[in-house]
Amino acid sequence: MDGADPDRWSAVAAGWAELWGSFAEPVWRAVVAAAGIGPGSWVLDVGCGGGDLLGYLDRLGAATAGVDPAPGMVALARSRVPAADLRIGDAERLPWPDHTFDLVASVNAVQFADDTLEALAEFVRVTRPGGLVAIANWAEGRHNDLDAVERAVAYAAGEEPLPDGELREPGGLERLLADGGLDVVAAGLVAVPWYAPDDDALVRGVLLGEDPETVAGTASTVRDAARPFRQPGGGYRLDNAFRYVVGRTPR
Repeated sequence: MDGADPDRWSAVAAGWAELWGSFAEPVWRAVVAAAGIGPGSWVLDVGCGGGDLLGYLDRLGAATAGVDPAPGMVALARSRVPAADLRIGDAERLPWPDHTFDLVASVNAVQFADDTLEALAEFVRVTRPGGLVAIANWAEGRHNDLDAVERAVAYAAGEEPLPDGELREPGGLERLLADGGLDVVAAGLVAVPWYAPDDDALVRGVLLGEDPETVAGTASTVRDAARPFRQPGGGYRLDNAFRYVVGRTPR
């Protein structure tokens, strides 16, 4: 599902958590290691969705907060991570005071901001001086098996596939942080495979948020495009990648 409509994301909160919620854990681990996050750290997740990253941080002993524009996502996150300080809001207007957090992280969310530099400025504002900001999102399409499936779906609908944005390209996240006045301390490309145990999960995952008629008419396209990724024992493995960057705020 593409786009930043909070109502659409609220409607698919449970499905997103089931099918996609934890698949980005490899990049969470990379960010946590680069930022030195552990017990006593105070971390904000911007675009927290259903709370999967918050739950991971909570298990590490970090104090957590999260913000998301979709009320349904925030409600789900609140039910799963009750200790977190969770609020409804936008990346460009974070409802916390200056210099609150040790780390502000945003995974697969900054691309939805109306103004990414304005959002980054807010991340810096609520981070303590010398603290850290981490951003991660999908790498460019050539690294993602999912891209082949999504292209097939777009062509079947008579549409052109969405182009890679600047933040997905090599160096894009580093340039964003540099433009925001941060010193880059770590960056990388992380493998994030996605598994679908059967055809039903595959179709629901790829077409999450689409209406039933679209799902019924497109399911065969999804299955055909994913055939190269079918596993011998059943199910599917789609190899993908995220890029991430960690930057230090001015002291």
